[in-house]
Amino acid sequence: MRVVVAPDAFAGTLTAAEAAEAIATGWRRTAPADAMDLAPVSDGGPGFLDALHAGLGGSVHAVTVSGPFGEPVPAAVLVVGTTAYVESAQACGVHLTGGRDGERATTFGVGELLRAAVGTGVRRVVVGLGGSGTNDGGAGLLAALGATADVPLDRGATGLAGIGTIELPPPLPVELVAASDVDNPLTGLFGATKVFGEQKGVADLPGADALLEGLAAVAGRRVATERGAGAAGGLGYAMLLLGGRREPGLEVVADALGLRARIALADLVITGEGSFDASSRGGKVPVGMAALAAEAARPCVVLAGRVGMGSREHRALGVDSAYSLVETVGQERALREPATALADLAERVARTWSGPEPTVGEAGE
Repeated sequence: MRVVVAPDAFAGTLTAAEAAEAIATGWRRTAPADAMDLAPVSDGGPGFLDALHAGLGGSVHAVTVSGPFGEPVPAAVLVVGTTAYVESAQACGVHLTGGRDGERATTFGVGELLRAAVGTGVRRVVVGLGGSGTNDGGAGLLAALGATADVPLDRGATGLAGIGTIELPPPLPVELVAASDVDNPLTGLFGATKVFGEQKGVADLPGADALLEGLAAVAGRRVATERGAGAAGGLGYAMLLLGGRREPGLEVVADALGLRARIALADLVITGEGSFDASSRGGKVPVGMAALAAEAARPCVVLAGRVGMGSREHRALGVDSAYSLVETVGQERALREPATALADLAERVARTWSGPEPTVGEAGE
């Protein structure tokens, strides 16, 4: 068999590349003759740069930018040919905020990253959006690029109180792409604050949403309603204001890595993430990979830290079987030895799937 191994990161335990290697290691114990094509992926959130660098190579430019509370943090720009890739979470990720004070956190450092990317002389800049701890509508990013207003733009959403005017920065001399699978608008019931604010530690959700409404009133209400404006606490809105366009994050990675052609040559697709549950329906990697596998009429199997849906649900999403690391080896070992535990799970799964007639729906999914 030829197997494409394309997991996302297992948040908090394994990078996408580490997860792919662990799966391949375990699989080879059972099926050493199988050809393993490792393709770690990302939907635009944490691990976006790692996945692209592992698959494309390119040159990594290290930079230091402002973190969500103004502290210096390390980040990078990946340059591949005439395209630069940036991961916004490196400057404003929830791992930097600890999931607190979302109203105060700023995206100023993402603007600095964007400036650094433009400074490499490329023609196209792709910004991965996801995993943010901010909720400022991208005001900080705009400030870093030269926007001015009658209130401070670099102090998070709270700094936007009473905003009456804003002057946007001049257009950037590059093609700008926002890579995100989130398609929420900026404000309202399905906006950035109401849907994602609580996990960022935003205490007053209606108040924070009103602050973004104020920003939209002076910067552009129409853009605020576009799909993806609410991505990464409104970073998508700022990118759209700058003339950028949104593309699904996994699609960006899949196209860059040539995944469709690789899947067409394979017999099976294996993907995974930390928790495969109801939230995965919202465009996360396993569902996206299942769709790519379905295009080529290939089966897709998920190996996840946890599986929070039944077989009928995941099959409706195009996933043939889903296997839980926690159910197989226990939570303690899954957290203590994630790579070896995932390899052991892959070894077991290979007994079912490696062969001329794979069996769908093995007991213990």
